[in-house]
Amino acid sequence: MTHQNLLVELFVEELPPKALKKLGDVFASQLCTQLRTLGLASADSVITPYASPRRLAAHITHVAAKAADKAVQQKLMPVSVGLDANGLATPALLKKLQALGADVSDPVFAVAALRKAPDGPSAGLRTGKAEALFYDSLVNGATLDVGLQQALLAALAQLPIPKVMSYQLETDCELPGWSSVNFVRPAHGLLALHGSAVVPVKLLGLSSGKVTQGHRFEALKSPVEVAHADDYATTLLRDGAVIASFSDRRFAIVQQLAQAAERLGPGFEVLMDDALLDEVTALVERPNVLTCAFETQFLDVPQECLILTMKANQKYFPLVDTQGRLTNRFLVVSNINPVDASFVIGGNERVVRPRLADAKFFFDQDCKKTLESRVAGLDKVVYHNKLGTQGERMARVCAIASALALQLGDAKLAKQAELAARLAKTDLLTDMVGEFPELQGIMGGYYARHDGLGADIADAIEDHYKPRFAGDELPRNPVGVVVALADKLETLVGMFGIGNLPTGDKDPFALRRHALGVIRMLVEKDLALDLNTLLAAAAPAFGDKIEDAGAALSDFVYDRLAGSLREQGYSALEVDAVLALRPQRLGDVPRRLAAVRAFTALAEAPALAAANKRISNILKKADAAAAVDAHVSKLLLQETAEKDLYAAMQDISPRAQVQFDAGDYTAALQTLAALRAPVDAFFDGVMVNAEALDLRLNRLGLLKTLHNAMNQVADLSRLAA
Repeated sequence: MTHQNLLVELFVEELPPKALKKLGDVFASQLCTQLRTLGLASADSVITPYASPRRLAAHITHVAAKAADKAVQQKLMPVSVGLDANGLATPALLKKLQALGADVSDPVFAVAALRKAPDGPSAGLRTGKAEALFYDSLVNGATLDVGLQQALLAALAQLPIPKVMSYQLETDCELPGWSSVNFVRPAHGLLALHGSAVVPVKLLGLSSGKVTQGHRFEALKSPVEVAHADDYATTLLRDGAVIASFSDRRFAIVQQLAQAAERLGPGFEVLMDDALLDEVTALVERPNVLTCAFETQFLDVPQECLILTMKANQKYFPLVDTQGRLTNRFLVVSNINPVDASFVIGGNERVVRPRLADAKFFFDQDCKKTLESRVAGLDKVVYHNKLGTQGERMARVCAIASALALQLGDAKLAKQAELAARLAKTDLLTDMVGEFPELQGIMGGYYARHDGLGADIADAIEDHYKPRFAGDELPRNPVGVVVALADKLETLVGMFGIGNLPTGDKDPFALRRHALGVIRMLVEKDLALDLNTLLAAAAPAFGDKIEDAGAALSDFVYDRLAGSLREQGYSALEVDAVLALRPQRLGDVPRRLAAVRAFTALAEAPALAAANKRISNILKKADAAAAVDAHVSKLLLQETAEKDLYAAMQDISPRAQVQFDAGDYTAALQTLAALRAPVDAFFDGVMVNAEALDLRLNRLGLLKTLHNAMNQVADLSRLAA
């Protein structure tokens, strides 16, 4: 069987740059998956995806010209249905066999064929609960031309195309006419090589060949002929001036950017951005990095504005100094490499200048009005039809922030938090944020400093959206923490209160992100705030606009916390044991988890966890009849084992309680581990459910007391296997 490497390329018009990398990866992986399913590619076949602005391609090693034949066994029908009383094939069996391509000209022979030994295309009689007839046949393996045709159609169907285009192709028949084709962009070429041989396939109205197109302006040859599947990348680079590999092209851009910054001197660094790198890689076929500059007067504008307009609008890479301050130099990734690059550099400098001028104009205009003067305008901005305007929302955030600040600090913190909350959303009404919504909060901080409001207020306004994403930094000062908490709590309580909950992957108000933000601030800042009290304190600010959804919101927060802790490396058992108690101070959770992890390393841990599970089950059944009181009468202790357990608890529990109250959860659990021996002896020698009611209640009270002492840090029964 002939095995060669396979190369398939679909040549198209310019593909969507933000989707290119994913399109290339999916095209290659799906193509190989389909070929493996057909037996044409093996598990050892290596996939190399290629993606450039005008092509999707895949190189797959060890592809067979024809798949191996495959034995197929098909169950036909029960013997009682397929054979008559004389053992001959019934019409139903003959019809089934005929549909499968078997020779049914002689019914006796047909039945004999079913009973033949499986040393060739045959079938055998199997027995089970009921005898049935099976037909064994040998299916010819798919040839590459047929299999690749199927694989291409399947791969295209799986492409994550952001938006489909419809375009017309002239039909290749004698009658004039046009046919409609749907794809992400119009396709103009199809290359399919198995080794050096063309695989005859058709796709999107195109027939395969061994030629493609190179760079629009710099290709040495047009078209570019590829002699062998393994020569694709090198031929395209040599004759077509195209780096076909997305990863190779991206690496080349990163290298050139670093080299360009180095040539300018040690005081320049490139602002690398993965998303921008991917997008620029998808815009060029052979990158050429050039250095440009703009007038220094634009550096008076907040650098975030300039950086954003250069990256978002122009796809440029800004250069900063060693302190992270923006310079007036920037880098451009060009798709051409002229001998004299001055025209390209000058053109890019002319293009960026109006953008920077717009940013400066917006900033200068915004500075003419104070943030305080914009507060009234929030009443004209709708936030949600059930929750009112941004002005109403601002008032709720102010109330929540003031209440939180009083719990965490004093009247000064409350006054600062209320002021920052009052002004936090006013930058939504500025020209700069209207043009660049990504700068909300950031511009508010700049304008607050311009208004002379001080660093605490300005930083709080800038930080109140934080953390914006996983791994983002938290607000810098207590005022920012309070306002950020209040802002996120207002969103969570309000949306849950009107029943606007996230479903599946839909979360338009980013409630999951808000919940994680609240969790991170409570945990990492170790705030002295109880979660349920926090949620309840936010509800009064809404008046009668919402229903009480505190329980559902609390569950939601703990679910997000559990997921976050598992992502941090804690085991499901550890997380379950700690969160089963619903600790209200989320700042305690890391210490509780550390204590549980240390406890599970002790030799006593498995036995105590199992005992706790047993105690939990006993108490659950007892509580179903009547509530068990955690009270023990020493006079009713009869058995030696229960007396010893009581005495051990009297000695150990107070010491563990002192450690627990001091927040030393690890020491508390390690102290309680000494109860293993008396607990084991108790269950070995004492009948808990004694016939005498007073004895039974006293022993249940002893177990209840033990259970309460053992499970203050975590529910240890959740650790039992």
